[in-house]
Amino acid sequence: MNTMLRKSVLGIAGLAFTGGVFAGPIAAHADARPVEGKPAAVAVQGAQSKIDLNDEQLANAKAIIAATKKAGLPERAAVISIATSLQESKLENLGHLGDANDHDSLGLFQQRPSSGWGTPEQITNPEYSTLAFLKGLKQVDGWQDMPLTEAAQTVQVSAYPDAYAQWEQQAADIVAHNWNS
Repeated sequence: MNTMLRKSVLGIAGLAFTGGVFAGPIAAHADARPVEGKPAAVAVQGAQSKIDLNDEQLANAKAIIAATKKAGLPERAAVISIATSLQESKLENLGHLGDANDHDSLGLFQQRPSSGWGTPEQITNPEYSTLAFLKGLKQVDGWQDMPLTEAAQTVQVSAYPDAYAQWEQQAADIVAHNWNS
């Protein structure tokens, strides 16, 4: 094989390889569409945490799902909301914790009255606090397609921006189990 032909063949092979490396991950997900009536599969990031939920925590998760539906948002918004609440409060509607309180953070999402989230009474109301969180989420361009932790962090502005990801699988399981109930 002459040098010119060999370089052309190797060049084309190199382009094909490079295209496969970069397009492969995209092509692998090209047909990954949710089955009608079923939530999209969750591509979780990193190690996952899980806690057993008591009746109060489960009721709060169901309140988040109901508020998400009321806002007309899809299951993905409920997953992000529940994962955020799992990180912020373990799905407990926290009142003022005295010296252990993070500034004036309250409720399921640890929202702060001093940051404009609402009054203490409002942000300790699960529906109100969820709708406030979702209002912030809707203002994040592309939230539906970004990693959960990035979407949550953009709304919450936490000192621990990557901590939300650990709750994605449990949040997705809670939503999948309770969305239609």
